[in-house]
Amino acid sequence: MRFAAPAIALSLAFATVSSVGYGKRVADDQIDPQSMALTKLGMEDAAAGQLEEATDALESALAVDPRNRAAYIELASVARKQGLSGKAIRMYREALLIEPNDVIALSGQGEALVQKGAVTRAQENLARIEKLCVNACPEQTRLAAAIEKGPDKPVMAAEAAPSKPVNVPANDQQPN
Repeated sequence: MRFAAPAIALSLAFATVSSVGYGKRVADDQIDPQSMALTKLGMEDAAAGQLEEATDALESALAVDPRNRAAYIELASVARKQGLSGKAIRMYREALLIEPNDVIALSGQGEALVQKGAVTRAQENLARIEKLCVNACPEQTRLAAAIEKGPDKPVMAAEAAPSKPVNVPANDQQPN
């Protein structure tokens, strides 16, 4: 019984010290090499237009090492190419949790927000990028152009197909 209080204090100290390691940011060179290889494969598939294969490789890279910021960014880019702006916004947010000042993730998220119609939030991302980039950087220019253009107008089903007149006879009744 006399060791109970010191044992509890020691276990709390170990729990506190071990939890500090989880809160530290990890440099990109400390990412699992297998995860980096899968990310590279996913980037190659995306460049070749094989978006499903790219998604599979990038999701596998994140399963191997969820700290792989490059995989989140590339997965978000693939999602935007597929028209999945909600998924892209979520993936960019995950990348920004790892590195809040990632200009590429901020710009990509801003462009996805514009696609979704959230122009005000995209302007907030642009303001953050302007603070981070002393000189105009390409991400800043690209996001500003996307905001200026605005969200794409959705095509309604009635607008998508041209209407064809249908000839209906005036007297549609059959004789008895």
